[in-house]
Amino acid sequence: MTSVPTLTAAGSRPEKAALRAVTLEGPTGRLEALLNEGSEEAPYAALVCHPHPLGGGTMHNKVAYHAMKVLNAPEWDLRWPVLRFNFRGTGLSEGKHHGMAESADVVAALSWLEGQFKKPVVAVGFSFGAAMALTACCDGHSDGSSRANIRALAALGLPIHGFGARFHYRYLSGCTLSKLFLSGDRDEFAPAAELKQLADAAADPKQMVLIPGADHSFSGRLDAMQRALSGWLKEQVQ
Repeated sequence: MTSVPTLTAAGSRPEKAALRAVTLEGPTGRLEALLNEGSEEAPYAALVCHPHPLGGGTMHNKVAYHAMKVLNAPEWDLRWPVLRFNFRGTGLSEGKHHGMAESADVVAALSWLEGQFKKPVVAVGFSFGAAMALTACCDGHSDGSSRANIRALAALGLPIHGFGARFHYRYLSGCTLSKLFLSGDRDEFAPAAELKQLADAAADPKQMVLIPGADHSFSGRLDAMQRALSGWLKEQVQ
């Protein structure tokens, strides 16, 4: 376990945020994961899913990392335990990349979180991770047990096309979980007009937020992404 000292909001007393390596049992073998431990009084646990492995995505991706900070770091006032993991075939995770079956990896991660903390879970995904998180939690053809304890879903940079494929989310019309669609208005994998069509077709409750001037990876606009995510979470689950 690695302990990293941080400061309280007042800057007067050091606090320790623990980072712990864990191993999940996934559908195709072991999945490499990291847990940022949170406050014992945290009302929720959280999952963060990384972008496409074929584009170099791992649980250490900068957008996934900055999303984790919103959920876990003392300065954002939530202090939830947050699990990040590598999809099958990524890093030390066993198995081979598939492209759609990774939603079952999300189910395994959600099951681990629920068993570990016995708390409702908020799922956050970036890009491919957002697509897999939505599929795991909202698609009626996925394992229904994965949705039993989900409180809210945040899809960052949800792709509509990319890597030679087009992503479809028809199941969102029946997904009544609280949902955030948070993207840049210059996202090259999800033009704003197409994302709006997708969000309009999704069941309530939902919210769509576009970060001005931001591309798919929120380059130079990560702080704006964090503020938008934090504001929505505090409205939805606090």
